[in-house]
Amino acid sequence: MKTVMPIGIDDFKKARESYYLVDKTQFISEFFRSRAEVTLITRPRRFGKTLAMSMLRYFFDIEGAEEHRRLFDGLAVSQDAAMMAEMGTRPVLFLTLRGWKALNWPSMQAMIVNGLQQVAREQAVLRESDRVDAEDRDMLRAMYRREAPFENLKTTLAMLLRMLEAHYGKKPILLLDEYDVPIQSAWEHDFYGEAIDFFRTFLTMALKTNPSLDFAVLTGVLCISKESIFSDLNNLSVDSVLQMKYPTAFGFTPEEVQKLANDLGHADKMPELRTWYDGYRFDGHEIYNPWSVLNYFAYDCEPAAYWVNTSGNAVIAELMKSADRNHFERLETLQQGGTIQGFLREGVIYSDIGKDEDALYTMLCTTGYLTVESARRIGTEKEYTLRLPNLEMQALLGIEIVKRYQKGYSKSMLVRLMEWMFGGDAERLEDGLSSYLERVASTFDTAKGKEAFYHGFILGLTAVLVPDYEVRSNRESGYGRYDVAILPKTERQPGVVLELKIAESEGELATKAEEALAQIQKHDYTEELKARKADPVRSFGIAFYGKTACVRMG
Repeated sequence: MKTVMPIGIDDFKKARESYYLVDKTQFISEFFRSRAEVTLITRPRRFGKTLAMSMLRYFFDIEGAEEHRRLFDGLAVSQDAAMMAEMGTRPVLFLTLRGWKALNWPSMQAMIVNGLQQVAREQAVLRESDRVDAEDRDMLRAMYRREAPFENLKTTLAMLLRMLEAHYGKKPILLLDEYDVPIQSAWEHDFYGEAIDFFRTFLTMALKTNPSLDFAVLTGVLCISKESIFSDLNNLSVDSVLQMKYPTAFGFTPEEVQKLANDLGHADKMPELRTWYDGYRFDGHEIYNPWSVLNYFAYDCEPAAYWVNTSGNAVIAELMKSADRNHFERLETLQQGGTIQGFLREGVIYSDIGKDEDALYTMLCTTGYLTVESARRIGTEKEYTLRLPNLEMQALLGIEIVKRYQKGYSKSMLVRLMEWMFGGDAERLEDGLSSYLERVASTFDTAKGKEAFYHGFILGLTAVLVPDYEVRSNRESGYGRYDVAILPKTERQPGVVLELKIAESEGELATKAEEALAQIQKHDYTEELKARKADPVRSFGIAFYGKTACVRMG
């Protein structure tokens, strides 16, 4: 039995021959029997989408069919005689857009030319086939020589499908992996309009009522709005984290993780695996993060946050910029293991990012930070109850919050700030907060005393304390509501309550900080900390003016 974990191995043949493989071939049968003409499957990054597409390629491709048959011997699909009769019966066009990222439109154009040149190189048989149209052959040869007019590349997919059908006498399959990568890259670097113009035609010409297409499968992280990129495409079936047809095809089920643990002699690690990497709910099915499970075993069962999601991070960062105090309080609730409610909508409309208050939670759910616990219908819409799936996501969401306020400060500096706070070193804490603000706060952030910014700033700093502490904000304690409290989860550990004020001038800073401290004492905000048997209990009144902080300790 192979015991090497297939970390970063997306080629099914290579994974099958040299690595431990979790058998997902049942998906082939499930998909084929319920397939639509065009299927879009969206899942979080590193949930096995590319490996699944590679698996489909090796199964259906007419080229190398006999050689590929052995790859499926002994796997689930091999027990399905009707399905095995379909193996190796169709030409397949496989293209991944994973690397199609660029800083500007000219660079993206070069990326497209390079990517399609590689496709032309792989389709040498079509370049020479006398069964295909001569003009199509000439175009493919021009692509191979990088001489094709860029505008003509918009119809490349449709042309290749037409050529495959002509050469093989069978309708081909299109497998397009990570379709949304270039669109997100374009949005992130401000050439969205040019990219949408190209990719709308690139995809629609191939997918819309194409007589040369048997069926197509697209994968990605984000479901980009139909209006943006799939205009007039009425044959599209979407399988997403909110609307699933194949809930167990991506990610690992508990049974698969248990078998993996048993095979590797680590059955005793299941409780730790559940805490760190379980918790996703896909259409009622319990799912583990596959990337993190494989890394856990590859690194001698050392629990850590292995899954660092980059797809969607730029969007999340943009949404964080517009997050108000209510957003941060809800994120805080999630970090403490609680749930929140929100209306989620499929289809990212990039022009709306930062305007729709539910867009942040939709994106966090789509990219894998959150999972759906339950849903209820309200009128024509559904309200979802959302939570963090596991300890890994709890840590990573804290990192995303901190990133909004970090900008050049190391985690060790954040830890020192917390140590000064717990140790009651008000002078160093004041200097540290002011220094931090100098680095992270733009004039826009701090203009006109934006309370939401400073509140989020403090919550961002304290995110490094999770999960050892509970960080709460705007909660009742004693005879009022404090701004921020840091509560230990074990007795005889330090606890802190913070009250924040905004000064109208630098000269007013000390007065406002003292007012904040007096408010803590007057309303007995430390009551909850004392009930938790925190020791010592620290009280800080903090006033802000622009990029300057003033701290008073009780």
